[in-house]
Amino acid sequence: MKIHVLKEDGYLPKKYSKYAEEEYLYKGNPTVSFPIELSEIPKQAKAYALTLIDFDAVPVCGFPWIHWIACNVPLTSTKIPENISADNTSGIIQGQNSFASPFVGETDTAIINRYAGPTPPDKDHNYQLRVYALDTKLELQEGFCLNELYEKINSHILDEACEYILAQC
Repeated sequence: MKIHVLKEDGYLPKKYSKYAEEEYLYKGNPTVSFPIELSEIPKQAKAYALTLIDFDAVPVCGFPWIHWIACNVPLTSTKIPENISADNTSGIIQGQNSFASPFVGETDTAIINRYAGPTPPDKDHNYQLRVYALDTKLELQEGFCLNELYEKINSHILDEACEYILAQC
C-alpha cells in the first residue's frame, strides 16, 4: 500500500496546521484534517486505521505528541477525504490525541477526540502519518487510547504505509 499527502513547497498546507486561517481553527487549534490519497490497497481490506504522531516533540514536551488516531475509516474510495475528522458522516471512530494528557488538561472532546493539526513550537517538525489496511473493522469506543489501537490491530494488518509530513514552525 502507498499513501500520499499533498504538500506546498515541501510542507503540509497551512490550512491543516499552525498557520491555518481563523475559519479552520477551533479554540486556536487547526482542526481540518488533510486528505490522504491511497493506492495499491489490499483487496481483502475492510477498513483503515491511522496515526499521526510528532516524534520531534520529545525534546519539547517529553513524549511523542499524538495529533490524530482513528479507525474504521471506510474503504469507499482511494482517498480519505479532507475534514473527515470533524465532518464525521462516515462513522470513523477517533481516539484521544495528546491534548487529553493530564499534562495539558484539555477536556473538550471536539479537540481531544479529533484531528488536532501540527503547531510546532520550536522549529519545523516531521510528522509520521501511518495508515493501516485492516482485514476487519475494530471494536473500539470513541476516545480510545493509542495502545488500545495497537492492541486491536495486532493480528489484523494486511498492509501499512508511512509518510513523513513536514510542518512549519
